[in-house]
Amino acid sequence: MAAVDYLERIPNNVNLRENRRLLRALEEWQPKFLDWWSEMGPLGFQAKEVYLRTAISVDAKGWAQFGYLRMPEYRWGIFLAEPEPGRAINFGDHQGQPAWQEVPGEHRGTLRRLIVTQGDTEPASVEQQRHLGRTCPSLYDLRNLFQVNVEEGRHLWAMVYLLDAYFGRDGREESEALLQRRSGDRDKPRILGAFNERTPDWLSFYMFTYFTDRDGKYQLAALAESGFDPLSRTCRFMLTEEAHHMFVGETGIGRIVQRTCELMREHKTDDIRQFGGIDLRTLQRYLNFHYSVSLDLFGSEISTNAANFYTMGLKGRFEETKKDDDHRLKDATYRVTALDGERVVTREEPALPTLNERLRDDYIADCARGVARWNEIIKRHGLGSELALPHRGFRRAIGSFADVRVSPDGRVISEAEWDARKDEWLPTENDKVFVQSLMRPVVERGKFANWIAPPARGINGQPIDFEYVRLA
Repeated sequence: MAAVDYLERIPNNVNLRENRRLLRALEEWQPKFLDWWSEMGPLGFQAKEVYLRTAISVDAKGWAQFGYLRMPEYRWGIFLAEPEPGRAINFGDHQGQPAWQEVPGEHRGTLRRLIVTQGDTEPASVEQQRHLGRTCPSLYDLRNLFQVNVEEGRHLWAMVYLLDAYFGRDGREESEALLQRRSGDRDKPRILGAFNERTPDWLSFYMFTYFTDRDGKYQLAALAESGFDPLSRTCRFMLTEEAHHMFVGETGIGRIVQRTCELMREHKTDDIRQFGGIDLRTLQRYLNFHYSVSLDLFGSEISTNAANFYTMGLKGRFEETKKDDDHRLKDATYRVTALDGERVVTREEPALPTLNERLRDDYIADCARGVARWNEIIKRHGLGSELALPHRGFRRAIGSFADVRVSPDGRVISEAEWDARKDEWLPTENDKVFVQSLMRPVVERGKFANWIAPPARGINGQPIDFEYVRLA
């Protein structure tokens, strides 16, 4: 078992004590991180004890322990998955060569940019969610929010370690900048657009953790294939923690769907707002918004950057080693959805520059599986409605669909039709006001807000009415 050294000021399994220069750099960064956490972390709960999961190992089993902690006392640290003996680069021009243990000089700038972009998303989501604790639907949900928050903080530590350990002064400057940008700030925004959106309510939070954190899963999985072994090992362990974030999103939305269906059957109407529920049409509009924002995170359908990342051996495909091809893709093609005038078509394109689209396809298929599970809940209640993913071209700001209007069913439409119907497809101000009106805190043990059903089970074998957050 690869145990974490908890005797150190910065818990780690990378032998920090043997690298005094790196240790000093991280110890100088640590109080700045804690200042950022105090300023931008969960508002109003820093002194409360929370039943949190903390990593104690990178072993596949028994890797975490649970217990009460105050969030500022959480032992953030640096954990890399165990090295794979003899690991080689599995794709691109360096295929078959030993994986790099140091940064290859010719790829230094590109690799740093990849790490910084990933690292910037981690504190951004904490900033987006910092007000949600005040309107929690239950202590169970409040605890899950805080678990997501502290682990996003740890993922920031993971990227800062790579920057400081392998990129010298440039890396240290980038580490500082990660704490200086702010989600939604006009002058110093976060790098990616989705991480500058507001998360004003718990419906948005669940959609974010389902759709946007799922993008994180696919980006981390692609980086876990990297020929730069420290990045690969870092991302492999991050994926272990990321699974919980997506669980929070999928089960959160599923519990809302469950409660919505219960209210529809009880009152024999689709219009359940008057009974304090979130109707399916509103859920669909929120789904449309968060899904389309997350699709943009994969970038353009045709991307020379994606081709270069792959050819250089820096970023692979999802489950690269399971692909049955030559892992170089020089002569391969891939089928891409694109525009031909005002028609949406599919056509073959060279495989290398379409790697963003291939990763997006994997993501879309994964998202669809969750939507199918929500629809099973609706079906079990004997209701004829369904939720659906909109077309990939709907409300896109990046790529070939950025300059056109596409309906949820995939038609290219006029500006006039878009303006006339967008309130059918996207959250309206009325929707936002209504959802916000439901956001009243429920903090009695075992109780839940009227608009969401209880979970099927508690955390770590605890009962649902467990005191997940000690507020007294």
